[in-house]
Amino acid sequence: MRSSPIVAIAWLLCWLAPAPALAQQLYCNPCNHGFGQVLTGSSSSYTFTLSNSGKSTLRISSESEVGGEFTFSHLALPMRLKPGASLQLTATFSPTTRGWFTGTLTLNSNDPHSPLYVHVHGAGVSSSTAQLTANPSSLNFGNVAVGSSATLQTTLAASGAAVTITSDGSTSSEFAIVGLNLPVTIQAGKNLAVTVQFSPNASGTASGSVGFTSNAVNSPTVVQVTGTGVATKQHSVNLSWNSGSGSAVGYNIYRGTAQSGPFAEINTALDASTNYTDSTVVSGTTYYYVTTEVNAQGQESGYSNEVKAVIPTP
Repeated sequence: MRSSPIVAIAWLLCWLAPAPALAQQLYCNPCNHGFGQVLTGSSSSYTFTLSNSGKSTLRISSESEVGGEFTFSHLALPMRLKPGASLQLTATFSPTTRGWFTGTLTLNSNDPHSPLYVHVHGAGVSSSTAQLTANPSSLNFGNVAVGSSATLQTTLAASGAAVTITSDGSTSSEFAIVGLNLPVTIQAGKNLAVTVQFSPNASGTASGSVGFTSNAVNSPTVVQVTGTGVATKQHSVNLSWNSGSGSAVGYNIYRGTAQSGPFAEINTALDASTNYTDSTVVSGTTYYYVTTEVNAQGQESGYSNEVKAVIPTP
C-alpha cells in the first residue's frame, strides 16, 4: 500500500531534521544561552562546557561564528577530545547599539551528527539611566614638597544601571590617576575607590581636573584637584680657616658625623683657598669638620681643630 503524499512529506522532513544535541557525541547542555539585557558599551560573558560523550576520540576540525555583537573564545584547531573529556568555551556579548541580537558558533568534527551549533542571544539596552558620581568631587592635597608626591582617594558610584569606565585622564601632568585598570564596570548601587596622585614639579599652587569617560549619561565624570608645591630648603655649610706655618699649596677637607671622627675627605681636588662650601649636607644631621694642608712635596699635615655644624630640619 502506498503512503499518502502528506505522510511521505512528513517522513522526509523527519529524516532531514538534525539530530538533537543530546544525541551528539560532541555534547553541550545547554547549547544555548540568553544574556538578557546588557548595556551598550559594556559586556557580559558566559562559559559553555563541551564534552565528548562517546566512546571514541573526537577530532574537532573547524569552527565558524556569526553575530558581530558576540565573540567566542577560539579553540586551538584542529584538536582531539578523548572520551569523557571536556573543554570550556566562553561567549561574550558586547552590544554597541540598542536592539535584539543573536549569534551562533558552528563546530565541525568527526561526530556522525556534526556540526554542533551553540546559540546565544541578548538585548542591547540604552545606558541613558546610568549615572556615575564621584565623592568627594574635589581633592585638595595641601602642601607637598617639590620632587615628592602625595595621594588622595575619591569614590566612584554607579546608579540607575551598570557603568563601564573606558578611559580616564588629567588636565595637568602634576595630577594622575593611579592603579585603575580599564575598562572596568561598576554595577548599579556599587562603588569603586580611585587613587589620585599629586607630584608637584615646581613651587606654587597647581590645579586641574581628572575625569572618567564612561557609558553614563553624565560622562565624563570630573573631579577638581588642587595642591601647592613647596620647594625644599637646600642647606650648606661654609667653612674657612687660617693657613698654617708650612708652605701649603692646598688643603683637604674632611667630614664626619661623630665627634673626633672617623672623617672622610669630601673635596674632589686639592683646594687652593682657605674656604670651602659643603652643599651635600642632609637636613637634621650634625657634622664635624677638620682640614689638612698639603705642601709641594705632597706631604699632608695632621688634622686641624674640629668644628661642628648642625643642619636644621625642614
